[in-house]
Amino acid sequence: MTNKKDGALYIGYTSDIESRVIELKTKLNPKSFTAKYNCDKLVYLEEHHTRATAEKRESQMKKWKREWKIELIEKLNPEWMDVAMNWSTDSHITLKSKRIKASIDYYKDIGNLDVWESTAL
Repeated sequence: MTNKKDGALYIGYTSDIESRVIELKTKLNPKSFTAKYNCDKLVYLEEHHTRATAEKRESQMKKWKREWKIELIEKLNPEWMDVAMNWSTDSHITLKSKRIKASIDYYKDIGNLDVWESTAL
């Protein structure tokens, strides 16, 4: 996720990319890195067959130089277009609202609204 071309970059993994992108775009967690830097554009993603491979890839990419991350994005998305731009947030928010509310309640209960599962770049 990013805020603009050559802007802030957020890397992570998730098992539900659509819900995760909606959570980040709507700044569900206002204290998060993505909310602070207005990272509301999904510019790159990869699919993995297992959680372990997704976690490993996330860890690798987080160690990369910024230049390498930009090269990867620009190889497949030279205009830095939001690949989630045409996803219908209204329908997904309606379908996922109970899960999102449960997540908010959980993190409020443990006193840490900053803890979230990660997603793509």
